Parts: sequence; structure tokens; C-alpha cells
Amino acid sequence: MTKPWASLLIAAILIAIVGGGYVFWNTDLRWRPKTITKHQDEIVKILESGGWVSPGLTGPKLYMVGFRACPDCLRFETEEFPGLHTAGVDTRVIMVARPDKNGVAKSTPVERSTVAELGFNRSWTLFQAWNAVPVDAWTAPGIAPADGDTARMAVVESQRKLVEDLRPLLKDNGIKFAYPTLIWWTKDGQMRGCACEDRDTYRFVRSDLGAAAPHG
Repeated sequence: MTKPWASLLIAAILIAIVGGGYVFWNTDLRWRPKTITKHQDEIVKILESGGWVSPGLTGPKLYMVGFRACPDCLRFETEEFPGLHTAGVDTRVIMVARPDKNGVAKSTPVERSTVAELGFNRSWTLFQAWNAVPVDAWTAPGIAPADGDTARMAVVESQRKLVEDLRPLLKDNGIKFAYPTLIWWTKDGQMRGCACEDRDTYRFVRSDLGAAAPHG
């Protein structure tokens, strides 16, 4: 017969193991990006054709799919882009004007116009100017309207299709698409990705790409 103190000791050990495992999962494992091993060529083809804009750096590539009013996208850009650029990372941003959902508009006319312009002219300067003002204050100055323009709306729709094409491919790699979704390559050539909505994911992106943590 097992002595009572021995049973209590075993129970305490099991609780410690389970508790420690949960802490490790909650603080580390759950935030780690996934290594993309399936559909690599197809994913790359989709990203490359996505009308991305970048600062034109020559280091590792990091693709980010986002939309202008996305707070998690803006936080990543604000906090992480400076360090990534210092490390030479070419941040390739694909902006999407989300389609309406259940009769509710998810984008604005000026957003659609700006997304179309970015797709046509691939201007990092325009992307920076757009990000520099509050969402509601942006008027898309000097940019032709997309609504009613077949060619420009085709660009808007192609960005929306990009998201829908990526969803199942990323899901097969354990990534549930969200904004921002990031895809990059490590120094040893592994393709990695995450739906990096939470700040806890950022340290893994920095580590893979050799960027320093932001100060402050």
C-alpha cells in the first residue's frame, strides 16, 4: 500500500510538471512561428505577384499582408520595421482593401484607391505617407479613384484573392491567416510564417532575421 505522504509527493510532482509545461507553452511555444514545408513554391508565387512595396533593401525578405486600419499591423510596423531595416531586411508590404462582409463595408473608397495605386506604382514613399496620417484623415491626394475604374478595381480584387488563395495553403502548415500575416526566410533557408497579431511573436521574427530588439 502506498503511504499517504508518497501519494501526496507524486501528486505534487505531477502538478509541477503539468504547471511547468503550461507555463512554457503559454510564454514560449504558443507564440513560435511555424516552419512552412508545404506548398512553398505556390506561396512564393502568390506573394511575388502581390503588388508589394518595400524600401528596396538587399537583405532577407519579410512579407507582411495587412490593411491600413489594422492596429496589430500598425504596431508591428511602428515597433519592428526600424530594427528590421537596420538589419537590412526588405519589408515587403502587401496592403489589402478588405471586401464587404454581410453587407457591412470593410474598406473605404480612398483605401481602395490607395491600394490600387500601390499596386500600380509600387511606391514605398506613398505607403509611408499613408501611414503617417490618421486613417480617417487620409484623402488619397492626387490618386485616381478606384471605384468605377475597371483596371484599378482589378488590382484591388487581386489583393483580396491573394488572401483567399493563401488561407488554405497556410492552414496546411498550421498557420491560421490573420492580420498581419508574416512570411520570411531564416539564414539557413527555412521558410517561416505566423499570424503575428500579438507582440509576443515579435522576438521570434527578430531572432530569425538577425534584428535587434527595439529600445525603450
